[in-house]
Amino acid sequence: MQGHGYAPPPPQPPPTGLLVVLRVFFVALALLSMGFLAWVAPLRAAIVTRRPAEWWFFAGSVVALGTSFALFSTDHTDDFSSSNGTAGMTILLLNAAACAGYYLYADIRHFRRRRQAYAAHTSLMPGMPGYAYPQPVPPFAATTAPSTQQPPYAPAPMTHTPVPRPPVPAPPQRPAPVRINQVRAELDELSDYLRKHPGGQGGSHESGR
Repeated sequence: MQGHGYAPPPPQPPPTGLLVVLRVFFVALALLSMGFLAWVAPLRAAIVTRRPAEWWFFAGSVVALGTSFALFSTDHTDDFSSSNGTAGMTILLLNAAACAGYYLYADIRHFRRRRQAYAAHTSLMPGMPGYAYPQPVPPFAATTAPSTQQPPYAPAPMTHTPVPRPPVPAPPQRPAPVRINQVRAELDELSDYLRKHPGGQGGSHESGR
């Protein structure tokens, strides 16, 4: 069962040089056409940004262009010198300037935000190659390289504490026999007696003779 994985990164913005060339082209198209092609610039901004505000601005530029054409149709002079022709030309030029300025504003803001979002996404995943998609794990990695990662909540190893044994009492020593002590005392008395009477034994033999 597969998880959600990583979210796809935002699209990488075009190079700055290409954006500058496109902006110069659409601004020049709006101004050099005297406003007749000014609606192309807000249309480009609406397609790129996909925001309702840009689409409303594009619709307003088309309405302004239609109004200026309606005023031109009521002017019967060759150089649009009547009041209707002057009003139509003024609306046309103002619409061209507004379309060029708003296109630059919307385009620069949109690609700045895209560049910031892309930079923030890549900074969060510096180690992921390419667009930071999850890379597949080789099938032999699980068998050749044992994993050293431990579970986050591994139970602590249980240590066996030895139970102290009660001391074994020494066997009671038996008292020396009473008879040995008595014999020893008699021998001591006899030795004392012989030391006190050194000639006692000889005298007894002589008296006996």
